[in-house]
Amino acid sequence: MQPFLDSTDIINNPEEMSQRASRDGYLYIRGLLPRDKLEDLRMLWLEISRRGGWVNTDSPLEEAFADLNGFCVEPQPEYLKTYGQVYKLQEFHAIQHHPNLVGLFERLLGGPVLPHPAIIGRTIFPQKEDFTTPPHQDFIPIQGTTETYTAWFPLSDLTPERGGVKLVPGSHTKGIYQFEPALGAGGLGITDDLGDNWVYSPVAQGDVVVFHSLTVHQGIPCAGKHLRISVDARYQLASEPINPNCLLPHARPEVNWEDVYQDWPETDLKYYWKRLNLKTKSYDNSYHDQRDKMAFEMAERGDARAVSSLQRVASRDTDPKKRRRASELLTLLEKKDDSRFSEKS
Repeated sequence: MQPFLDSTDIINNPEEMSQRASRDGYLYIRGLLPRDKLEDLRMLWLEISRRGGWVNTDSPLEEAFADLNGFCVEPQPEYLKTYGQVYKLQEFHAIQHHPNLVGLFERLLGGPVLPHPAIIGRTIFPQKEDFTTPPHQDFIPIQGTTETYTAWFPLSDLTPERGGVKLVPGSHTKGIYQFEPALGAGGLGITDDLGDNWVYSPVAQGDVVVFHSLTVHQGIPCAGKHLRISVDARYQLASEPINPNCLLPHARPEVNWEDVYQDWPETDLKYYWKRLNLKTKSYDNSYHDQRDKMAFEMAERGDARAVSSLQRVASRDTDPKKRRRASELLTLLEKKDDSRFSEKS
């Protein structure tokens, strides 16, 4: 696998940056964010994770050794309970407003940008390869405008053992790929042949990988003993339409904005998007309707790859009949003698 193309030397050259992002669908930038800010956030995150049973209490907190007895994944209630506490951290939300990030996207996109309020935090347990994020495109859950970019960055150095993210350069030019239900974040994975054009590099604390909403990317398994903690922050031109779901907390239904802000001091970060004259574009449910239909059919055949999709339906769908059916199928799958797919492994 080839390494990421390093774009650190062109971040102050908007034309070159734009041309490279248009060609490759991604940029890799070293040292964009200050390590001390990320380390402070990491330690706050780990404190909450330890209280939630995710971190081994017999080792130093900074080592981030996972307690596999606490293994859970989004959107299970036990995951959202701890993640909801992380989501209330002002430091977590502030990081996507860091001038180094906002300035980068203003140069890349050529105007004032909107950081999506629905910032995403990922806590990945080691030794749970089945739940590694499958190959996917961010546009399906984001929508709004295709010209949305994700800034992905870890809160610690990532060695090859701890994994990270890999992607396919140029894949953003080929539209929406075929997909099916899969385990891991998002609950769906691309089924098209992606060839051997993937790129990946170990990423250090402070490095940022930027990619287009249609760029195919995938998690790399986290081995060893450490939790992997990372952030997905999304940016678009403030003048472009946004899907209203991206204005809601990612940790819902565990928290709403009132929960998030209740202990914050006065700050311009609160409801910052409401001061903008945003255009919204209704969410197209057809992608998830297709995923859910396939997940029901797979689960009825006993295919446990449907678990992550069913968990999303059971916890978030607006249709009570779909939620009930998804819960029934989850119970059916959990009775199968395969501990890899149980809610606790």
